[in-house]
Amino acid sequence: MSAAHLETLNDRQRAAVEHGVGLAEETIGGPLLIIAGAGSGKTNTLAHRVAHLIVNNADPRRILLMTFSRRAATEMARRVERICARVLGDKAGILTDALAWTGTFHGIGARILRDYAGEIGLDPQFTIHDREDSADLVNLVRHQLGFSKLESRFPAKGTCLSIYSRAVNAQAPLQDVLRASYPWAAGWEGQLRELFAAYVEAKQAQNVLDYDDLLLYWARTMSDPALADEIGGRWDHVLVDEYQDTNRLQATILTGLKPAGRGLTVVGDDAQAIYSFRAATVRNILDFPKEFSPAAEVVTLDRNYRSTQPILAAANGVIELARERFTKNLWTDRESAERPRLVTVRDEADQARFVAGEVLENCEKGMRLMEQAVLFRASHHSGPLEVELTRRNIPFKKFGGLRFLDSAHVKDVLAALRFAENPRDRVAGFRLMHLLPGIGPSTAGHVLDAMAESPDPMQALGDHPCPPRAAADWPEFVAVLRDLRSRAAGWPAEIGQVRAWYEPHLERLHEDFEMRRADLLQLEDIAASYSSRERFLTELTLDPPDATSGQAGVPLLDEDYLILSTIHSAKGQEWKSVFVLNVVDGCIPSDLGAGTSDEIEEERRLLYVAMTRAKDSLGLIVPQRFFTHGQPSTGDRHVYASRTRFIPATLLQFFERRSWPLAAAADGPEQQRRVRVDVGARMRAMWR
Repeated sequence: MSAAHLETLNDRQRAAVEHGVGLAEETIGGPLLIIAGAGSGKTNTLAHRVAHLIVNNADPRRILLMTFSRRAATEMARRVERICARVLGDKAGILTDALAWTGTFHGIGARILRDYAGEIGLDPQFTIHDREDSADLVNLVRHQLGFSKLESRFPAKGTCLSIYSRAVNAQAPLQDVLRASYPWAAGWEGQLRELFAAYVEAKQAQNVLDYDDLLLYWARTMSDPALADEIGGRWDHVLVDEYQDTNRLQATILTGLKPAGRGLTVVGDDAQAIYSFRAATVRNILDFPKEFSPAAEVVTLDRNYRSTQPILAAANGVIELARERFTKNLWTDRESAERPRLVTVRDEADQARFVAGEVLENCEKGMRLMEQAVLFRASHHSGPLEVELTRRNIPFKKFGGLRFLDSAHVKDVLAALRFAENPRDRVAGFRLMHLLPGIGPSTAGHVLDAMAESPDPMQALGDHPCPPRAAADWPEFVAVLRDLRSRAAGWPAEIGQVRAWYEPHLERLHEDFEMRRADLLQLEDIAASYSSRERFLTELTLDPPDATSGQAGVPLLDEDYLILSTIHSAKGQEWKSVFVLNVVDGCIPSDLGAGTSDEIEEERRLLYVAMTRAKDSLGLIVPQRFFTHGQPSTGDRHVYASRTRFIPATLLQFFERRSWPLAAAADGPEQQRRVRVDVGARMRAMWR
């Protein structure tokens, strides 16, 4: 078979792509770890590996590809088809269309659980709660147990869910999770155990799963040897992207699928492991060679195609000081005389003025706003800059804000579809009934209790007496749900049916009715691309798009806009020019993320990720004085800080150091302002 499709790869990329391919037909390659440095062509390499497998007669139906977003999986499939087409021509589309097992861990988990529901005691009609719905259910259980009325403050619903989620995903004892991450809640361990047990029972009674269940149920299913063999036997090749962002539970699933590692490929970069707050652990990628020793092979991609050599030299210097890592130094043939700038400013106001001025200067040189980005550790760090950009009429778009499914109106429509799909979903039913004027928690609770006790919940809803205060809206509410349950309208017409019923309530509840209605029309367009209501609800919950109403108004009125983003949201992106705000101790590392050595190391990786987003120009801004948020009042709540500890004096050689604004003496010695008061002399005279 011609290898023309591999000619664009460098030697390391090609070694990763060809690993174990072309062996005897009955042989599948051993475990492979691809350490892919920032900008090293990771996605391109993984797509070529999948394509190379298909070109060499691997059955695409027996390939499992897991990424961290459905969009990434879709893009990967497109790349695979383009690569295959160079070799297979018209046949490529047929084969790559059969690449059906691509998606996220959670999405694949949902499919597996529906397929094996009967063998693990699960109703295949289960619905999936997103984080907000899960927190609402935790709150209901919390209230039923009386924990909301205790004399001393019990953890809030979101905190309770976070504790539960971390314990599940990290596969760690509750006691350890509380001690390490929630020490202030450690005294509630007994009550939290009771709450979590009741929460699990409530989910099972209502036939709902939360995000964590999709992984937990899958992992528990794999604990049965026969089921593990059957499920793992579905695929000859399992490929996982962004492996540094997996948690213990996901690693357990992979081990269950491929105990010996045959056919297993994982791709990632330990230097970009920055999601421990989601229970991800860098140990998964660091320990992979030992986990699958001695068969594991490690291929390192260290040629960077993104950044200039001076930027890489500085980034390499930062990450070389890490306590533990796979040894690699990124290199490139993109030479430049421009070193990254380390700019000292007086305060956040000067920081904002400096960045805005530099952005405009870049525009004058022909660089579009979209080719520039400003990154920061926490969302509130961009506040002063947003004011300055608005004042100067520089349009911007901020990433890391409201998600589509966090919008109340979208959640209302999805609740109607979920309740029709699963009438025992108490959270969806509760939300839906509260939309009707005259129905409060007590009435909704009575209706849902009656439905829960009936073998036919929808019949029980129809038989329930009409609540007097909701007489005008109740009959239509019941009729719509019955129609949805019967699937009479068919998919995707059902979502239009829900929107038509919901719009009068939308107009009554929200002043910005038209903007929210636009989101619902967008939701209908999205729905048309899904084959069924169940598929739509599952995949939209697991991988939501952005909301039009969640964006600031200004950027939508301009064809070009500056990118503002948290560093976490910027991962995987790149821009010609990048500015990083508040590169000081207390921000990077965050004062809230500097408790343990592991946390410090993750903060170091966070700075590395920010630096490696830049292609041509990088500016790290060091304000000497900045405003503290959410801290106890200490006078004017400003603190003084030093340059981040991740850039010690030994690394300053890699940077151009400057202060802004320039000193007033820049016009020449003769133009210096005269000294009005010799304060030093006066201070000396005090003691004489």
